[in-house]
Amino acid sequence: MSLRLEMLQVARLAPKMLGESAPLVRGFLGSQISESGAFRDRDGKADLYYTVFGIDSLLALDPACNLHRQRSYIESIADVAPLDFVHLCCLIRARAQLSLPPLDAANQRLLNFRLKCGGFAQSPNGDNSVYNCFLGLGAHQDAGLAMTRSEDFLRSLQDFQTPSGGWNNQREMGEGSTNATAAAVAIYRQLGAEMSAETARWLHAQQHSSGGFKAAPGAPLPDLLSTATALHALSGLGYPMDQIIEPTLDFLDSLWTAEGSFYAHWAEEVLDVEYTFYALLALGHLCN
Repeated sequence: MSLRLEMLQVARLAPKMLGESAPLVRGFLGSQISESGAFRDRDGKADLYYTVFGIDSLLALDPACNLHRQRSYIESIADVAPLDFVHLCCLIRARAQLSLPPLDAANQRLLNFRLKCGGFAQSPNGDNSVYNCFLGLGAHQDAGLAMTRSEDFLRSLQDFQTPSGGWNNQREMGEGSTNATAAAVAIYRQLGAEMSAETARWLHAQQHSSGGFKAAPGAPLPDLLSTATALHALSGLGYPMDQIIEPTLDFLDSLWTAEGSFYAHWAEEVLDVEYTFYALLALGHLCN
């Protein structure tokens, strides 16, 4: 099962946790759709990146939902030359979400971001990172492309592992970050590589007393993205979740708003579809 489908499968459990609040979430998602069918970013503009999260959120709530407008928007994007690495991966992912055939031009352009070391960069002369590798692997899966040089690909990630068991996105950083670590776990699992038990312990250590997970050991507060990715990684590693569920549910409840979505963290004032999906992913992992 691909990275995308694995997350979607978990997020589809979220409606059981939402109960009577599920229609509010659907209403919020509907309010974020622009005239073109794309989902809006945090500034209210139609955006391909936010569209993939909007589509997955709708599919999580209702696998049979009507996505005709989103299909029309995605089909209208034929020129891939202006797309940066992130948005190219989003286009490839969106076409897979909507069961549209891969674009040959998009697949060819994706290869331009592959590095000699086996990893991926966001520009031809850029640097490798765990995040880039996560996007690159997901795009290969969604495009139906084989991940060639898989040993080099995995080896390229070793530079980002820290002695404590965490991973980061910059070689010079001495401490890990939750999201980079979770991405590394997902990649290793997809390619059947063994992950150290220290990584699971490191991830669990990032849980804040409130129940949410911090982005890094020094972060003052937990956030929704780190919580969702940490839960996804810990679950994938088979880590015991019994003591994690209740406090994490309390944290998610503290981020909920009657508008039908969740704030990214306690200091946030803007809602968006990206964090809506991460809330669904987190809730799915907390579903008994």
